[in-house]
Amino acid sequence: MKYKLLGKTEVKVSEVGLGTWQFGGTDWGDISEKNALEILHKSVELGVNFIDTADVYGMGRSERIIGKFLKETKETIYVATKLGRREWIENKGWPAKYTIEMVKKDIEDSLRNLGVDSIFLQQWHCIPTEMLKSGEAFELLETFKKKGLLQHWGCSIESIEEGLICMEHPGCETLQVIYNIFRQKATEQLLPVAKQKNVGILARVPLASGLLTGKFKKGYKFPETDHRNYNADGTAFNVGETFAGIPFDKGVELAEKIKVILNPAGDITMAQLALRWILDHDAVSTVIPGATKIEQAIGNAKASSISPLGEEIHQKLYQLYKTEIEPYIRGKY
Repeated sequence: MKYKLLGKTEVKVSEVGLGTWQFGGTDWGDISEKNALEILHKSVELGVNFIDTADVYGMGRSERIIGKFLKETKETIYVATKLGRREWIENKGWPAKYTIEMVKKDIEDSLRNLGVDSIFLQQWHCIPTEMLKSGEAFELLETFKKKGLLQHWGCSIESIEEGLICMEHPGCETLQVIYNIFRQKATEQLLPVAKQKNVGILARVPLASGLLTGKFKKGYKFPETDHRNYNADGTAFNVGETFAGIPFDKGVELAEKIKVILNPAGDITMAQLALRWILDHDAVSTVIPGATKIEQAIGNAKASSISPLGEEIHQKLYQLYKTEIEPYIRGKY
């Protein structure tokens, strides 16, 4: 496993981390606590030292499982969590304003769930653009950083515009962005700015909800409680979080074309090459794929040891993106 500096934090994190939305419950199928803990232990055994979660994943379940894991491991693990979406669910809509009392409660809940005294990285979780523009959201996190409840802060964003707004604040140390072969806009419009400002990039939805594994066929049906069913068209939240905003059947078709270019061979999989594509961009600090099986965690970690794809493959994938993928992208971007 290779390690990279996470922006201005001066901390080296594994370039392949672990996303844990799936530990929340049913949004990715049923995952038991035992299974989740096994995935965490195996990931760390393979060199992963960065884990991303959120208070809203299973309304604290993901954080609590990670908290249990932290008590079981002797390794140094850097956990990032997020806040701001739970209120959307509990109040059936955005509050008029995030208050200092609300933020304090959310942070304290996460501290309790994780079993820690201070959160390594606290991120705003895709909050409204207007909140980012006002700057109040940033000052709230600065307040609790000064109090020691969190060590670093950043933002999970939905669009390039939001990312640029966040990076105007000198206290923003990381950005979490949807970034994969289907969504390449950040390559030219966000990553260079992040590199210049020394802001760490966390790449989420790296496999486009599984499309970039190349394993799905057109017409496949996901369980009703799986977000790949209920949010396939953005009914519940930003459609970009599901299949990177590409209609599923079209995504399957495009994934086949991507597979031809990547040309997986031997024991190297399409998923690993798709992760390698992200890692080839040096502005990316860590990519955070999820895993519902031990085998997936093992495969994801191996992406760190694969050789760079090379300029020719990158150019072919960019041309495919511009000509055939970009017209089908939906949602904030």
